Amino acid sequence: MDLQKLLNPEQFEAATAPDGPLLVLAAAGTGKTRTLVYRVVHLLSRGVPPDGILLLTFTNRAAREMLQRAGEAAAGRTEGMWGGTFHHVANRMLRTWAPSIGYPRDFAILDSEDQRSLMGRAIKELGFKPKEFAKKELVLSLLSGAVNRGVPPEEWLEHKAGSFDTVPEDLLRCMREYTKRKRDLGAMDFDDLLVNAVRLMRENDRAREIFQERFRHVLVDEYQDVNRLQNEFVDIVSAKHRNLTAVGDDFQCIYSWRGSDYRNIMEFPVRHPGTRIVKL
Repeated sequence: MDLQKLLNPEQFEAATAPDGPLLVLAAAGTGKTRTLVYRVVHLLSRGVPPDGILLLTFTNRAAREMLQRAGEAAAGRTEGMWGGTFHHVANRMLRTWAPSIGYPRDFAILDSEDQRSLMGRAIKELGFKPKEFAKKELVLSLLSGAVNRGVPPEEWLEHKAGSFDTVPEDLLRCMREYTKRKRDLGAMDFDDLLVNAVRLMRENDRAREIFQERFRHVLVDEYQDVNRLQNEFVDIVSAKHRNLTAVGDDFQCIYSWRGSDYRNIMEFPVRHPGTRIVKL
């Protein structure tokens, strides 16, 4: 396959870049998805096994599209490749390793309705009157904001002072009770999936070594939207081989409400010495 005929010069440079950290700055309409797809195709043609490639995206739809397109371009050689959202990949890891951090292998994942119900019970059973207390959705949102930014809830509540009327200590009590109830159930919410995947990588040397050795290449789409937890996860998993491809738009950040931090993309070359930068 002659990629030079399929891609423009900048796309070709990014898709065929040698090993090492790679930052692809791609504004809307510059063909970043096409570039990522052919980056995968190029890696496979070089002999990188499909299960040695990890593709991280912000939606399962984006992952399915890229895997399908790469599979078609590479004559079906993508079988075994890991691709999906950060939460999807974290869940796959934890299904094997959860017992090592105190969870059952068949842990339940709480959806948004489960979370509201559990927080509602926590608020009520602590003696607060729901009609006079912050809405459970707000308490969950504040807790999630702290978790995704990697800061203590009390610090985040201080930062968000003015956005709620409830006494911060009462909010903290409800957050702690909610967290305890999740643990008692052996369950995780979506935030916990990423928190515990990072915790697994930090605390379990064997698990970290297995995943770092396995994933010879890590590719991240929409890198400008990663938050602190996601960024740490990516940096740990890619640390051994240092073959991290990050594709993002340094002028766009659409998930700031979820804790994305533009410094992750701006400081990428500092955290990953020797970074090759390609602008589409």
